[in-house]
Amino acid sequence: MLCNKCQEKVSTGVVNDLYIKVAQYLLKVENQNPPLQKARLENVADVGGFLVLVVGRGDRNKLVGEAGRLSRDIGDEFNRRVLIIEEGVNDRGFLEDLFSGQHIVTINIIWLPDGTTETRVVLQGRGARRLSKKRLNALTEIAKRVRNMDLRVEYVY
Repeated sequence: MLCNKCQEKVSTGVVNDLYIKVAQYLLKVENQNPPLQKARLENVADVGGFLVLVVGRGDRNKLVGEAGRLSRDIGDEFNRRVLIIEEGVNDRGFLEDLFSGQHIVTINIIWLPDGTTETRVVLQGRGARRLSKKRLNALTEIAKRVRNMDLRVEYVY
């Protein structure tokens, strides 16, 4: 049962059902994870097999939990891989959250003739550390939906 203000947000599309389900789950586990009481959940999206949680600035570590345990629990609950991204960070911070576990060599802005821009991300690509094509497509789709950023991902050896 939602209050009138929350029900209005759902009705107008400000938040979706998935956001409500994730928020309910976080409330349920809040007692075992006291830092969650001060965390802000800004948005939730289901993109390319990832459950993307957009949280307030500085709240990423609160949702990751000790040794990544909380984020794994969230993923198990919703049968998705969880990606936690902070809101309000610069483009580099966003891309570091997006490509966590990968070494970003450089980030460039490419200005296209039609006036649009594309962000070129160059990752260190050594053997098994390369991301699969499917995962790269999912991450570029996440960047487009969450930040309205067109990505071009390349590897350097």
